[in-house]
Amino acid sequence: MFLRAFLPLLLLSCNVAQAALFGDSETREQLEALRTKVLEMEARMQRTEEVLMGQALIELHTQAENLKEEMGKLRGQIEVLEDENRSLRKQQKDFYLDLDNRLRQIEPGSAGTAISDSRVSSPSSEQLAADTKDVKGAVSGKSAVVLQLPDTAQRNHYDAAYALIKNGDYSGAITDFERFLAQYPQSALAPSAAYWVGNAYYALRDFDKAITAQQRLIETYPGSTKVADGLLNMASSQAETGQKTVARKTLEKLIASYPGTEAATKAKQRLGTLK
Repeated sequence: MFLRAFLPLLLLSCNVAQAALFGDSETREQLEALRTKVLEMEARMQRTEEVLMGQALIELHTQAENLKEEMGKLRGQIEVLEDENRSLRKQQKDFYLDLDNRLRQIEPGSAGTAISDSRVSSPSSEQLAADTKDVKGAVSGKSAVVLQLPDTAQRNHYDAAYALIKNGDYSGAITDFERFLAQYPQSALAPSAAYWVGNAYYALRDFDKAITAQQRLIETYPGSTKVADGLLNMASSQAETGQKTVARKTLEKLIASYPGTEAATKAKQRLGTLK
């Protein structure tokens, strides 16, 4: 009787132990599965963070490049406005000189000195009269030539290209000005056209081509009034490419060669920023 009563109890206790054993094993499996999922989630989160950080850096870089491009365009527009301002000041000065000359001519007993009509009617923004006076340069390696005042066709061609500069179409302006230089290398507008080619390249942030274009201006039309502006633009392009020492030398050359000009005044200001 005792054995019969003890055997069921023994079997029952074995079943309970076995159930407990299997329960611990399932729990461990579930814990391992949870740990695996947590590790996978952590890895996915880390990859996601890396991707997001990479995208953020790309966006910041893109924004920085866009800002640089906008700055280049703004500088190009500033050059246009300054050129127009010089044009207005010279036009006003020529107007008063012409008016004073005419008044002197009609005054009794006053002979006066006539002012050339070409000086008054020529485009004041480019100072054509100054460029055509003793301005000589080698065009395409040929013998020296003297620049001459432009005719209507040249003026219209130049004005159309200049309008593209004002509207911010720098690539189109480069094409038109290059065509102008090829067709009218002896025009008094040619030095200004060469200058605006370099300025347009600067606005497009193609600094190497901007430097090359201004070098062509300086070498081809060394006596032009635009050379000082070309040197200033060249120095800015050199500074943008990290050639600060070269840029300083260019500015110093500008100050020494063209004292009293607006370009020389700007060069003195920019020298302080190149360290």
